[in-house]
Amino acid sequence: MTNRKQLWLVGVFTILLTSQSSQSFAQEERSITLLPDSLAQWYKPENKRQVWLHTMFALRRELQAIDEYAAEQDLTLTRKWSDKFVNHFRKLPDMVPEWRDEMELDEADRLETAARSGDFKTVASAVSRLQRNCRNCHREYRALAALRYRSPNFSNIEIADEEGVMKDFDTHMDSLSKTVNRIKIASEDKRWAQAAKASRELRGQLYRLAESCESCHKDELPRLRILGDASSRTLDELDEALTRQQPKSTGKKLGEAAVIICARCHGVHRTLSDTRSFLFD
Repeated sequence: MTNRKQLWLVGVFTILLTSQSSQSFAQEERSITLLPDSLAQWYKPENKRQVWLHTMFALRRELQAIDEYAAEQDLTLTRKWSDKFVNHFRKLPDMVPEWRDEMELDEADRLETAARSGDFKTVASAVSRLQRNCRNCHREYRALAALRYRSPNFSNIEIADEEGVMKDFDTHMDSLSKTVNRIKIASEDKRWAQAAKASRELRGQLYRLAESCESCHKDELPRLRILGDASSRTLDELDEALTRQQPKSTGKKLGEAAVIICARCHGVHRTLSDTRSFLFD
């Protein structure tokens, strides 16, 4: 009888735990609303400029100006910035028709009427509602838009190998990883000549990788943050440790190079690129 009760209790607890686990899993699920296709025309590369992004900047600036001038009851400047905002806001449904129902155009009308009549209380109310409208849309779409249109995409980048043969970006990065490991393996096994050779190969691979930065960046500063003087000094110190055949120093400097070069670059680029590919490719 006791055994039957124990089995019954085990069964009950199993059902409860399974139920709680299912509920917990369900609570962790998230749904993603995909971006409308028409949005792409307002971002690079389909457009020469990031038109949608700069329109958002303008709307935010204009709402702030309206709010502050209405608080000062400055009718002239409230009207000026209200006209600017309403003009931009009314264009949004034509730019992205799929979002027409998301945009509270009636609040823009209310703002315009209140600004023209000098009803500052209604102006403030309309601004508050429009700001909430903006936040709701941003909560749903802003991160996705940034990932899709403003995060790195390396699929079209090619980099030459040591023989001048063009390779796709992923192949080059895989070669870099193998070279770093080759240095580590050879130094642990005290094969110092092989480790030094791999270190020279690493420099060449990094140099050719740096040349690809101009695919996105139009100046040297972004490249120098990762592949600048600090990286060069660390690689010099790595070579010195290899020359002196010092396993501990070699491991330390190789680790520093991995942080200064690899981790910094990956922290900026790879996480965003991988997420973008996962969601949109």
